[in-house]
Amino acid sequence: MPPDRSPTPWLDEPQRLPLPVAAEGRASADCLAERPELGPCPVCPHLAERFEPFRRAAYWEAMHQQAKRRIAELERRNAELEARLRLREQQLFGKKSEAGAAPSATAPPANPTPKKPRGQQRGRPGPPRRDHSHLPVVEEVLDLPAGQRLCSGCGLPFQPFPGTEVSEILEVEVKAYRRVLHRRRYRPSCSCGQRPGIITAPPAPRVIPKSVLGVSIWVEVLLDQFLFYRPTSRLLAEWRTRGLDLSLGTLTDGLQRLLPLFAPVYAKLVEHNRGQQHWHADETRWLVFATVEGKVGYRWFLWVFHSPEAVVFVLSSGRAHDVPEEHLGPVKEGILSVDRYAAYQAMKQVKEGLILLAFCWAHVRRDFPDTARSWPTEEAWALGWVARIGQLYQANEARREALGGKPAELVAKERQLRQQVEQMAEQASQELSDPKLHPARKGVPESLQEHWEGLTVFVEHPEVPMDNNRAERAERGPVVLRKNSYGSGAEWAGELAALLFSVFRTLCLWHINPRVWLTAYLQACADGGGTAPQALDGFLPWKMPEQKRREWALKGEEEDSS
Repeated sequence: MPPDRSPTPWLDEPQRLPLPVAAEGRASADCLAERPELGPCPVCPHLAERFEPFRRAAYWEAMHQQAKRRIAELERRNAELEARLRLREQQLFGKKSEAGAAPSATAPPANPTPKKPRGQQRGRPGPPRRDHSHLPVVEEVLDLPAGQRLCSGCGLPFQPFPGTEVSEILEVEVKAYRRVLHRRRYRPSCSCGQRPGIITAPPAPRVIPKSVLGVSIWVEVLLDQFLFYRPTSRLLAEWRTRGLDLSLGTLTDGLQRLLPLFAPVYAKLVEHNRGQQHWHADETRWLVFATVEGKVGYRWFLWVFHSPEAVVFVLSSGRAHDVPEEHLGPVKEGILSVDRYAAYQAMKQVKEGLILLAFCWAHVRRDFPDTARSWPTEEAWALGWVARIGQLYQANEARREALGGKPAELVAKERQLRQQVEQMAEQASQELSDPKLHPARKGVPESLQEHWEGLTVFVEHPEVPMDNNRAERAERGPVVLRKNSYGSGAEWAGELAALLFSVFRTLCLWHINPRVWLTAYLQACADGGGTAPQALDGFLPWKMPEQKRREWALKGEEEDSS
């Protein structure tokens, strides 16, 4: 019969070893004298002495197991901290490009794919020469010096030969000049008294009344800062090398007075942007060095809403869901391509089912290289997922190319895409169901499953891209300006920046030359006495006549300005 393992209060150590009850079942008088409050002792003294080594062995075994658990927990914590340290070192000192999936800590593959050489490829046609025939021409005639127009042997002069050898050299000439305006004056020669006094020609139109700065000055200032993303101080330093010395305070005051001129155009951009049914949204920090009641610090946020026909930037002091809610307004339906920031999921239009969120696969892909950099032992697993996402991009691109082709080909591409999506979902489920799953692998598949509905919107809507790169590219220029000039010095300056970012990005979206558009618009403001023109249809790309759009188009390649 097995011994009784019931605990006994007679053992004072933390880990007690239950002892068998003595055959007699009675304790000696000494035990009762020592601990009378415990009652009769079920163990005889000679049996307790016999099992003392076992009791001590159990105690130290328990201490050993406790130490092993503590060491395992410390090793796990240390591995997590080392992984976080590797990630921070990569973020601070590593390459920012995502061209490579992850830094390889293992041996290279046996048959690596050869990299494509850069530059012009052998056997491929070269790029055509750029056409500069639209530029104005300055004719110059080059001739031989007088001493070289005769034969060096006999001394007879050369005879002129018909025609010339023509070549071209491109030049750019930028210069500052003064417009000295002479307004003619007249006096009446009659005596009827209708026009007494001296009659003077009307003054020249100015964008800002009584300002000495003309339209061309403001065009250069606005383009240089809000399209080419240079701080105004650098432009003024360049102008000083050309002999033009302007005060930064003069330009700052002028920029503040120009803000109301562009407000009507911005309102039209916001209205047209809201009327679209698909947007790309993102946000980035923008410093505004102004004191605002109820706000701590100078960190503001620049939101972008990129639709197929209009790009709108919104400056806000916060980063909550109320910003996209207020901008999009009461929409009927639409799709919003975003990253996995929780503010978009908290939007009222999303909760009501009016807006469908499409999450970005580029952000999901980024999680796997980050995991490989933090945990080099999991690089093979991470690169496997990167390869799957790359194949998904290829399958979706193949389906998009087949949209206008044969129906049978489109059906085949559609089936292949859906199969890959199902395989990825099954792979994530299998990994999460593994009880021995490495902690580094757990977070990414969990996020994948949590956002799976938004990540697969592109399957049912082929017109929706898999990523949010349009919004990311739209913010690239403002981020460059933020790094160059640290943001805005006042709230009105931040509003002007968001306004002009919106105008210039929309013009580039329609391949309209921003310089031509801005010159025409500011001249219209000047002709109106320093106010915005009433008729804006001629300046809105989606309402502009086709002929004017062709005249104002960027010459040469239609490239994105960023």
